[in-house]
Amino acid sequence: MSGNLLGAGAVVSCPHGGRAAAGQGAAGVHINGAAVATAAHSYTVMGCPHTVDGVPTPCVTVRWTAGASGVTVDGAPVLLDTSAAQCFTAASVPQGPPVVHSAQREVSVR
Repeated sequence: MSGNLLGAGAVVSCPHGGRAAAGQGAAGVHINGAAVATAAHSYTVMGCPHTVDGVPTPCVTVRWTAGASGVTVDGAPVLLDTSAAQCFTAASVPQGPPVVHSAQREVSVR
């Protein structure tokens, strides 16, 4: 699997335009100063305007499925901009894949 590493600085949204914010990344590996995201970390969605039949049903989380790239940080697979993911409501209803608008390529290890 190929792709760019995701970090806290990556711009990710739900399919309806809500912004997804990364939780804590791995402490020792950074991309342009932002921690690398792994499958062990969560993304929270804020500002999703999605409704179904006039009832607000916003995306609130993103669940990632890291591929078999073989690259891990602290034992968890790193997330790439090509990693499979799904946005979910508070009731765990899937609402579609997130959109990765930008990801970084430069990596540093501290």
